[in-house]
Amino acid sequence: MANNNLFSDFEAVSSKQWKQQIQYELKGADYNETLVWESPEGIKVKPFYHNDETEVNLDAITPSKPFAIVQNIFVHDVKKSNARALETLQRGAESVRFTLENDAVSIEELMQNLPLENVNYYFSLPFLSVEFSNKINEFTSKNKVNIFIQNDPIGQLAKDGNWFENLEKDFEKLNTIASKTTVPFLTISSGIYQNAGANIVQQLAYTLAQANEYFNRIPAINQPITIEVAVGTNYFFEIAKLRALRLLFNTLASEYNHNFDCHIIATPTKRNKTLYDYNVNMLRTTTECMSAILGGADAVANLAYDAIYHKDNEFGDRISRNQLLVLKHESYFDKVNNPADGAYYIEMLTEQLAEKALELFKDIEKNGGLISQLIDGTIQRKINESAQKEQELFDSGKEVLLGTNKYPNKNDQMKNDLELYPFVKQNARKTLITPIIEKRLAEKLEQERLSQEQ
Repeated sequence: MANNNLFSDFEAVSSKQWKQQIQYELKGADYNETLVWESPEGIKVKPFYHNDETEVNLDAITPSKPFAIVQNIFVHDVKKSNARALETLQRGAESVRFTLENDAVSIEELMQNLPLENVNYYFSLPFLSVEFSNKINEFTSKNKVNIFIQNDPIGQLAKDGNWFENLEKDFEKLNTIASKTTVPFLTISSGIYQNAGANIVQQLAYTLAQANEYFNRIPAINQPITIEVAVGTNYFFEIAKLRALRLLFNTLASEYNHNFDCHIIATPTKRNKTLYDYNVNMLRTTTECMSAILGGADAVANLAYDAIYHKDNEFGDRISRNQLLVLKHESYFDKVNNPADGAYYIEMLTEQLAEKALELFKDIEKNGGLISQLIDGTIQRKINESAQKEQELFDSGKEVLLGTNKYPNKNDQMKNDLELYPFVKQNARKTLITPIIEKRLAEKLEQERLSQEQ
C-alpha cells in the first residue's frame, strides 16, 4: 500500500492555476498587496508554495537522537542542588544544566548519586578557569559521564561589556583547556541576540561570526561546540532558523576541518513574555518549544511561565517540564526524525535565511570580525535598530501580546507579587564595550500599569 501512488487518479494543479484561482477570488484586489507580506528579515512570504517552483535542495542535517528535556538548576547550595537534580531526573527531566556561582563548587558532591548513563550534564560557568575545567575532565574520564562545559568569553564580553580578564588571557586559557580536555568546552550564547531584539538573519550571522572567532583563535578544537538559542514566537521562521543554523555551522566548520556537529540547546525567548496575564506565557513557550523540536534542537530547556518575576520554584519548574513531557510522550514529537523535511514553505525559509545570514556574515568578516564590531559598537547599533522597529510595532498595536496590549485584564494586580525585578536595570560602571541589553517588549507598558496600581 505504501508504494502505491494514492493521487494518480487526480489531475495535478500547477502553481499557475492556484494563483489564477486566488486572483479570481480576490475580486480585483491586488494579489501582492493583499496576500504577500514581508518579514523583518526582508523575506517576502507568499500565500502558498508549490513543488513546481521550488528548487531547494538542502542536505538534511538532523540530530541522531530525539530532543532531550533539560532542567536548569542554579547552584547556590550544593547539597540542595544535588537533591533537586536527582528529583527532577526522576520526574521526567533527561538532562541537567548547572549554573555555578564560582569555582569552589565540589564536582563530586554536586554529582553524588546522580545517574551517569544516558544523561547529559551542562556546567554553565560565569568564570573561566583552566583548573576547574581540568577537574571536570578528570571526573568525566573517571566516571564515564557526558558533561558539557559551557565557556563563552565572547558571550561574556557581549553581555557584561568586559572580558573575564582580557582578550589575550581569555583565549590563552581556552587554548590551554583545548589542549588538555576531551570534554566539549565551548559554548556560543546566541540567545542574547534574540532577547535583545535582533532579527533572525542577524542572530544567525552573529552566531556564525562568533563560531568563526573561536575557530580562528583556538586551532585545537576537537569537540562539539554547544550553541544556546532563544526561540521566538514566529513559528515557521523559528523552525527554519534552527535548520539554517545547523546548515551554516556545518558549512563553516568544514572549512576548518572540524568534523563535529554543533549541539543546540533551545530555550523560549524572554522578549515576548509578560508580567500581566502571565498564564498566557505557557501558551507562548509551548509553541516556541514546538518550533525548537521541529527545527532539530538537540535539547530543550523550557522557560517557566513565571520566570520573569518569580524566583525558581517547584511549581513553575514542574509545569515547564510537563509541557515538554506532553510534547514528547503524549504528542509524540520525538518519533519522527527531521519532520520539516520536504515542507516547501519551511525549505524556502531555511534557504533564504541561510543565504541572507551568510551575506551578513561575510560583511562582518570583511569589516574585522565579530569582536572588532562589538568593540566599535556596530553590532549593538544594528541590534538596537532592529529592536526599535519591533518595539514600535508593539507600541502601535501591530505586534500583539495578548493580555498586555490587546484584551488586557484591567483588574489584574501584580505589584505585590514581584519576587524579581522584571525590568532592565543599568548600573553605571566602567566597561570595555557597550553591553548588549536584553529587553522585553512589554516593559514600558507594564511599568506604567504598576505605577497606577493602588
